[in-house]
Amino acid sequence: MKAIRQHRYGGPEVLVLENLPAPHPHARQVRIRVAAAGVQLLDTQIRSGLGPPRTRIPLPMTPGREVAGIVDTVGSEHDRSWLGKFVAADLGVGSGGYAELAIADVDRLHVLPAHLDPAEAVAAIGTGRTVQAILELAELGPTDSVLVTGASGGIGSTLVAAARRVTGQVIGLVTGTSNRAMVSALGATAVDSATPKWATTVRDSLGSGATVVLDGVGGELGAQAMSMLAVGGRLIMFGTASGTSIPLDADTVYRSGITVTAAVGARLLDRPGGLGDLEERSLAALIDHTLATPIGHRLRLEEAPLAHQILEQRRSHGKVVLIPAGG
Repeated sequence: MKAIRQHRYGGPEVLVLENLPAPHPHARQVRIRVAAAGVQLLDTQIRSGLGPPRTRIPLPMTPGREVAGIVDTVGSEHDRSWLGKFVAADLGVGSGGYAELAIADVDRLHVLPAHLDPAEAVAAIGTGRTVQAILELAELGPTDSVLVTGASGGIGSTLVAAARRVTGQVIGLVTGTSNRAMVSALGATAVDSATPKWATTVRDSLGSGATVVLDGVGGELGAQAMSMLAVGGRLIMFGTASGTSIPLDADTVYRSGITVTAAVGARLLDRPGGLGDLEERSLAALIDHTLATPIGHRLRLEEAPLAHQILEQRRSHGKVVLIPAGG
């Protein structure tokens, strides 16, 4: 089979396409013929070796944690009922998704309707799952005014769409004309944070301030977004695309009268019930057409380095997905 292989930590160029022996599942595992593999910003941190300690994966490895496709082999006779089923699965951190064939534990599988787009299914169990966790904390209501940073990415664009279903005032921070057009098409006010007076534009639009800031960028941009919260507003952090967290201390919280929480990290990994119910919730929203992550980039397997560049340079508009040949 063809798969992306990483033999050393470094830039996107360390991701190379190789021919590998087909993997074989153990008991309570299946093999999936991959139709779509999701790409996350976390994947780029794992590749560089700069991610959290838990993501330091022994090399060589095949990256990728989200896949959708058809089960073509099972690990034991007990699991033969899975053969031929269209499924999606989270494989775990750095567990072989960028490949034509991938191994998944049976208890991680979600059976999908035949009509679903594999790329959208992959987005639902990865990006969509995180979105559900963020929305769970945000508790958005019709009177909220919402500011979303990184609004053109997979998570950001899905949050914009979700917020617009609930409330009328949603502002999305983006960079670039095409990303601005995408977020505007979702019904939000799109503001290019690369322009000199973007902060003034946002403040004028908000009036008395945002009641909710959903921040996946962090750093100085995240800090500026946080400063636009009204007294009693909620800051929900879900990423650090800038490379750093929002500089934050208790004095800031006391002075501004806001509440601050993080939707990812320990809160996500250790939540009661685990991640499975979030995946189910996200897939249900996709199936009934209430919420889906836009697919912005469908790339060939060998274009994995480009996929990482798009994410690291914050050029993504929607979810980035790899499509193996025949997928």
